[in-house]
Amino acid sequence: MIFVGQLFFEPTVDIGLMGILHERTWVVYYDTKVSRLLVFSDIHNDARALERLMAIDADYYFAAGDLVSWARGLEQIGGIMQARGKRVYVLPGNHESEADIAEFCKRHGFVNFHGATLEIGDVRIAGLGYSNPTPFDTPGEYTEQELAARLAKFAEFKPTVMICHAPPLNSPLDRVHDGLHAGSRAVREFIEKVQPAHFFCGHIHEAEGKVTQMGSTRAMNVGKRGYLLEI
Repeated sequence: MIFVGQLFFEPTVDIGLMGILHERTWVVYYDTKVSRLLVFSDIHNDARALERLMAIDADYYFAAGDLVSWARGLEQIGGIMQARGKRVYVLPGNHESEADIAEFCKRHGFVNFHGATLEIGDVRIAGLGYSNPTPFDTPGEYTEQELAARLAKFAEFKPTVMICHAPPLNSPLDRVHDGLHAGSRAVREFIEKVQPAHFFCGHIHEAEGKVTQMGSTRAMNVGKRGYLLEI
């Protein structure tokens, strides 16, 4: 059987009977294989948490930022993920710079997914790291204007799955405590406008595991526990 894109094509046999397809004709089978995407965030040097995640069988692993704190300890973390190799897609959080993650991915054979896209059959996935400004002056922060400009590049792509480090502002995903929300306005506006089927983020530890519906978008703060999506 020959696999082409998301379709299987199998040459038929000419046995000369009416109703049977003849030689040089093709029968088309759609690939119904389910792909498993494991999305997680904010490991912050927790080797045991990362080992548990890497033990989960998935086709793709998306690290949505802050594998470490203040860009320290990436080598140890990279060693834990090494066995998953090119199936690992990495975003910088606010604790890593673009350059940190680019070099990290190059050394370990991972995919730098910051500002990138991926298509799996008819499923479109896009990723953007960094957070909106924080009080801590961490290395991976954009202004709201920068976030909006970078997210705008994905609007025409119309992702099915959008993965960011920053959560949407004023949602259960960015709630630190009563009266304090620390997410991104630009991320929220992108979700409301583009409406991906799934949105995943991290950044706000207190909101880990929270899920909310934003129009037709199911949005979740995955945290270090992660979430396994089947598509």
